[in-house]
Amino acid sequence: MTKPFVAILMGSDSDLETMQTTVETLDKFHIAREVRVLSAHRTPDATHAFVKEADARGCAVFIAAAGMAAHLAGTVAALTNKPVIGVPIAAGSLQGQDALLSTVQMPGGVPVACVAIGKAGAKNAAYLAAQILALSDKELAQRLADGRKANAAEILAKDKAVREKFAK
Repeated sequence: MTKPFVAILMGSDSDLETMQTTVETLDKFHIAREVRVLSAHRTPDATHAFVKEADARGCAVFIAAAGMAAHLAGTVAALTNKPVIGVPIAAGSLQGQDALLSTVQMPGGVPVACVAIGKAGAKNAAYLAAQILALSDKELAQRLADGRKANAAEILAKDKAVREKFAK
């Protein structure tokens, strides 16, 4: 049996600057991933082929990032029953608002989880994928819990430093 992995698809290589955060976050949690540039509009046959093939090889979660019309996540969701997370990319004259609406407005029965526009969304997509995988992976669940504790400790240390700086 192959190890489950996360497939990260981007509609354009210009999305890589945003999606680098997704890759880094998955890597931090030791989650196998594949990264591709495939377009719902410009490479529909290659997109369909990859999704079907990745699904058959054990892809557990798909993350699809696209800007403007942002049909990539919906296209992926139409091709698989696996969870799909859409990341709207800040692009074009509407800076991602159109991508957000295109990603979140899916017809009933073809769900796409949608995160925030841009880098925060890209990071949260990786965390959401990790949480999905952690449902059946206790070690990953522990790594996520440890990460939350470390994040809290970092914020509390910053709080302490600020309180000390401004104490009367």
